[in-house]
Amino acid sequence: MERRKKPSKFAPRKKESTSQKKEVSLSKKASSRKKEDSSKLEDDSKPNNELIRLNRYIANAGVCSRRDADKLIEAGEITVNDKVVTEMGHKVSSSDTVKHGRKILNREKTTYVLLNKPKDFITTMDDPQGRRTVMELVKKAGDERIYPVGRLDRNTTGLLLLTNDGELAKKLSHPSSNIKKLYQVEIDKPITENHFHDIMEGLELEDGVIHVDDLAIVGGNKSVLGIDIHVGRNRIVRRIFEHLGYEVTKLDRVMYAGLTKKDLGRGKWRHLTEKEVIRLKHKK
Repeated sequence: MERRKKPSKFAPRKKESTSQKKEVSLSKKASSRKKEDSSKLEDDSKPNNELIRLNRYIANAGVCSRRDADKLIEAGEITVNDKVVTEMGHKVSSSDTVKHGRKILNREKTTYVLLNKPKDFITTMDDPQGRRTVMELVKKAGDERIYPVGRLDRNTTGLLLLTNDGELAKKLSHPSSNIKKLYQVEIDKPITENHFHDIMEGLELEDGVIHVDDLAIVGGNKSVLGIDIHVGRNRIVRRIFEHLGYEVTKLDRVMYAGLTKKDLGRGKWRHLTEKEVIRLKHKK
């Protein structure tokens, strides 16, 4: 009897042609490129889709502290994509719509920068004449696009707030907010007693009567005064003294909306603390 040969478990290899080898090689390269592109897309999307805790999101929006944000969440006052969230530790991304009541909270991280402005810098985003602006001084404050709240003259020094929080900027700039500012003024000659009382009682300027909240002589020097004022008219402090025949030789804003220059050198800046932001937002 003839024995039949068992079929081999392994099929004989076929020799690949040169063209087939090239196709396989190109296919592998294309696959590798797709993986690289996909990886790049994932990397690029990470910052935009980064998940953060809901209480931190609320705090970044300047509503309150994280601890108080937990209370809002627990009370059912926060919605995410129109659904009430009461779970502690819930995370959200920049693509989610977070609301406190009916108000949509700012998706972008809000930034608040306090600058001690030096002389010879103008309070604008840029200047066609090429003069130095305050934006040069705060360029390392973060990636967010911030802008000055109000203005300080080129020769006026002192506190200037910059932020990307449009709602707060509008509130602080509006006359009805009565935001107090304290200036130290140096004039070219000692102020007379009559002029001191004239300022305290109110002066009639070209754009109406102006009242100050307080006026004081600093260190017994009648050429150096502290003036407390909430009016936001253009160049108002300089105009008060110019109206009475004085030249302002130095003007420095030492307090703004309760913020001071403590530990902040000339030309330096710092981020506001969480408590300072909350205080500004709820300031009456």
